[in-house]
Amino acid sequence: MKIARLSLLAATALLSASLATRLSAAHDAAPAPALAQPVMEDPNQARVDYIENCGGCHGVNGSTVPAQLPELLGRVGWFMCTPDSRAYLLRLPNVAHSRIRDNAELADLMNYVVFVLGGHSVPAGTRPFTADEVGRERQHALSNASLTAERLRHATTAVKQCHAPQDIKLLYPGYNPATAH
Repeated sequence: MKIARLSLLAATALLSASLATRLSAAHDAAPAPALAQPVMEDPNQARVDYIENCGGCHGVNGSTVPAQLPELLGRVGWFMCTPDSRAYLLRLPNVAHSRIRDNAELADLMNYVVFVLGGHSVPAGTRPFTADEVGRERQHALSNASLTAERLRHATTAVKQCHAPQDIKLLYPGYNPATAH
């Protein structure tokens, strides 16, 4: 298991430059958000956890195009703009029911998703997730809600209340549900 984790760390190191370039290119003019420190106890472990638990669907660098899944790269931070949408991120079934049972480790993973992959989409002054918050919210996993409708509801709120771009309502920029396969 340690060898697999080390291999994943090596792979993520190679992706870091690519991710930084994409985030920078997508948001050249936007100032970096003011982050509370520390955001993650162990950033390397958080990145490995993301790749092992989320990267298969959301892409190892947060980009899902052209899959019919929400793009995280440069966008997920907008979901931190209200307490309700912040809780939504922790109540998503694959987060709430994650095989990562340690709430602090899951908080680090989610902080990696929001602050690293979300980049400049994170509203200034956003607090990182805590172990207590993860433990509280994961008990209320979304189960009877349409995840698509729930995501759209939170994205619409982010546009109205936090000045997120309109295309946050799409799974990814340029997504057209009429032509999706």
